[in-house]
Amino acid sequence: MGGLGRGCPGTARALLLPLLLPLLLTTAIPPGRGLSPGPPEDVDECAQGLDDCHTNALCQNTLTSYKCSCKPGYQGEGRQCEDIDECENELNGGCVHDCLNIPGNYRCTCFDGFKLAHDGHNCLDVDECLENNGGCQHTCVNVMGSYECRCEEGFFLSDNQHTCIHRLEEGLSCMNQNHGCSHICKEAPRGSVACECRPGFELAKNQRDCVLTCNHGNGGCQHSCEDTAEGPECSCHPQYKMHADGRSCLEREDSAPEGTESNATLVVDGDKRVKRRLLMETCAVNNGGCDRTCKDTSTGVHCSCPVGFTLQLDGKTCKDIDECQSHNGGCDHFCKNTVGSFDCSCKKGFKLLTDEKSCQDVDECSLDRTCDHSCLNHPGTFTCACNKGYTLYGFTHCGDTDECSVNNGGCQQVCVNTVGSYECRCHSAYKLHWNKKDCVEVKGVLPTSVSPYVSLHCGKSGGGDRCFLRCHSGIHLSSGLQEAYSVACGSSSSLRSKQQKSNDSAFGDVATIRTSVTFKLNEGKCSLKKAELFPEGLRPALPEKHSSVKESFRYANLTCSSSKHVPGAPGRPSTTKEMFITVEFELETNQKEVTASCDLSCIVKRTEKRLRKAIRALRKAANREQFHLQLSGMDLEEAKKSPRTPEHRMQSCGVGQGRAGNQCVSCRAGTYDDGEQERCILCPNGTFQNEEGQITCEPCPRPENPGALKTPEAWNVSKCGGLCQPGEYSADGFAPCQLCALGTFQPEAGRTSCFPCGGGLPTKHLGATSFQDCETRVQCSPGHFYNTTTHRCIRCPAGTYQPEFGKDNCVSCPGNTTTDFDGSTNITQCKDRRCGGELGDFTGYIESPNYPGNYPANTECTWTINPPPKRRILIVVPEIFLPIEDDCGDYLVMRKTSSSNSVTTYETCQTYERPIAFTSRSKKLWIQFKSNEGNSARGFQVPYVTYDEDYQELIEDIVRDGRLYASENHQEILKDKKLIKALFDVLAHPQNYFKYTAQESREMFPRSFIRLLRSKVSRFLRPYK
Repeated sequence: MGGLGRGCPGTARALLLPLLLPLLLTTAIPPGRGLSPGPPEDVDECAQGLDDCHTNALCQNTLTSYKCSCKPGYQGEGRQCEDIDECENELNGGCVHDCLNIPGNYRCTCFDGFKLAHDGHNCLDVDECLENNGGCQHTCVNVMGSYECRCEEGFFLSDNQHTCIHRLEEGLSCMNQNHGCSHICKEAPRGSVACECRPGFELAKNQRDCVLTCNHGNGGCQHSCEDTAEGPECSCHPQYKMHADGRSCLEREDSAPEGTESNATLVVDGDKRVKRRLLMETCAVNNGGCDRTCKDTSTGVHCSCPVGFTLQLDGKTCKDIDECQSHNGGCDHFCKNTVGSFDCSCKKGFKLLTDEKSCQDVDECSLDRTCDHSCLNHPGTFTCACNKGYTLYGFTHCGDTDECSVNNGGCQQVCVNTVGSYECRCHSAYKLHWNKKDCVEVKGVLPTSVSPYVSLHCGKSGGGDRCFLRCHSGIHLSSGLQEAYSVACGSSSSLRSKQQKSNDSAFGDVATIRTSVTFKLNEGKCSLKKAELFPEGLRPALPEKHSSVKESFRYANLTCSSSKHVPGAPGRPSTTKEMFITVEFELETNQKEVTASCDLSCIVKRTEKRLRKAIRALRKAANREQFHLQLSGMDLEEAKKSPRTPEHRMQSCGVGQGRAGNQCVSCRAGTYDDGEQERCILCPNGTFQNEEGQITCEPCPRPENPGALKTPEAWNVSKCGGLCQPGEYSADGFAPCQLCALGTFQPEAGRTSCFPCGGGLPTKHLGATSFQDCETRVQCSPGHFYNTTTHRCIRCPAGTYQPEFGKDNCVSCPGNTTTDFDGSTNITQCKDRRCGGELGDFTGYIESPNYPGNYPANTECTWTINPPPKRRILIVVPEIFLPIEDDCGDYLVMRKTSSSNSVTTYETCQTYERPIAFTSRSKKLWIQFKSNEGNSARGFQVPYVTYDEDYQELIEDIVRDGRLYASENHQEILKDKKLIKALFDVLAHPQNYFKYTAQESREMFPRSFIRLLRSKVSRFLRPYK
């Protein structure tokens, strides 16, 4: 290079010519030649679009014409421009790993385990151990291009390469410390072992050791790696030199050659400066001084920068662009700048879309098993709610509320808890008051309301059966469950019979007959909607002479439930959702129907025969879709069919709902749905409604001499006029009322007595409304109750809790839950001890008790996964929460059998929020979870899938590759229940792959994940091509 000026004068002239040519042309024109008499009127062809410059060229207007020149990154004469492939040179665009050419520019990228240096070309090792210990259970060791997990003494690394398993001194070979395998030990026939290597390693000739290849961490080389018989051989990019360690690369410190003087000593100093400048400003010398890309042009060198960098004012240096400074990089939530690029991430409860910028709320309510009853999605989170009579525990579960555990349920005499409700009962010689709480003597019973009435009317119409089920009063709707509802009409005799057993001497003369029918609809979903059965609102009744069934009942309950998706047979798509509608009837017969020729038993048999006929007619009508439901004069559809044509009109609201703007909302307590105006109406005078989403209001109880009734919108019976208020009582619960005496209290309205404080305790004043108004000798803290006999605070027993001060009771835990210890202060301490999970042949999951709430103390769960023949098990642990503070007192272990000597696949006693996937080391798995009495945590929900053993090599290649867990995007896939379900669906039944279009696949998974899988699948299928 240094001899360029002295030995090649022709070259120097060639460099000078483009610069001198414009000067020569202008000075060569004799004076007066080629000049118009006046200044020419220039036309700006560039501004007016009259030029023919290429799309990738710049147009520069001149005095009489215009000039085209290709944009940086393109080459040509301006009217034709082609992209310069900066990667197509011996320096690979200056990139030490991969060079990616893009229109007008290029970008350097690094292999997995490396990150781009600040110069945008070099690649530096990523220390994976800095984040979450690399996901290693024990020790993480960083190496060039990768990392290794190592285990403490007495443990060995499991097949998933992250967790550690106790090593046995005796027992089966693969669990013994002397099995001899460098990486993975597999059982072989006759008790021997077979060794395997992790991805990127090859089994050595001794069939025990594993030899590193360039496929793992670039073979430990910073730049280039080449496999040889002796192992990976490292080399460096031409602009770098090898470090003494034989793996790292250092930038060369070659200084730019200085310009030498010409032999022509008589050249003026100015010519020397020009020549020196021109010699220096060529891409052939020191890259023209450019940080990145250099291009020789007619005006000298032109420097440019790759994508993600910007050229500085000196025209030479490139600086990384912090894209996050401008509009947050286009990221919806979080933006993290990286060298030459940036990464977007989302808040918890959101997922990053495939554009890798937008964040979308995760609709947890659309997933299976999110909430036991109803689920309400919120941006980034969700909440669960329970039906009336149930209490929420463990964040998502609902258990029956034991109302009797608090102040005897408010019952004056006997309280009996039932599932989803409770009832008060009275001793003999007493009958339940209208308020359903107090007991009054049988003589002088207050008038009761008219018994609810249900009718079933069936007959022939239009060549087939048609049935109408009509309910006029005593209606109760329950629609809290997703895609399910129930309608109760009337009062079940089971409640009345319990009452009558103790206070009705004629009970033996009454017989209750119960019957039910279930029929199936194949398409659609359960949805109770208003129906227009007949045109113009006409509702013709069935003519009496055509009626085949006409029955009256005391009680009816209609339930609609949708079955879950059922995986279809191999080669077939999954079946559509089926709906099951069940109608239960209760009918009473009594002594009044007995005749001389037919006693009560005979009457019962006749009635049962008549009901069987009614059920047959009802089933026929349902099969013809001619079963109609009518509540309080409102015609309803029991189910909504799947639409065959798109519906353009606005859908009507569901029953018990009114329209608020464009949304349907449940009618609040104190209102009802009138069925016509699609709005919620206030309960009229003399009625009340204490539940949401109902279509009637119940009549207020009335004294024998009715007084003034309260205004509309009574949302509780206490809002009905004339009732005694809390802290008051009277003989019938109506005014005139008396204040509760000292030493007594009453928290409810309409009561006939007050509760004593007990233990001779006084109250602070007359008209007390709670036990907290009683003057106790000590103030009890939460977790305790006041014993009125001993006048001491007693700890709440196990299975109960008390969150408030100064209470005389403890609340029973809901459903089947209990507490770990006594003295509990919160509902969160009530835990379900049952082991969770669903074990299927193809897919399933295991779940710690009470998940996602904290698991109970001193619990033990075991599960066994035994797949069908020729299938293997793949397990994904999205995250697991086990406290580390109690010296591994809580642990999860997966092995072949219950024997501690059997081959172990996985074991842990720590929290890992980083997901991991692995295959079972044995064909079946015995899984155990144990907790001690120490700390507790959320536990786990671990899904699994069984797959055809022919894919064993492919699956293991995927799950053992560190790139599966390298990025946050990949980790989020293994935590995304919808995506895991889709992956497992295809793994379990490969033919289901065709259910998903290519577009759907691209939209579900990030490009890097698809590239990883595609390379694995291609390599797996290559032998068969």
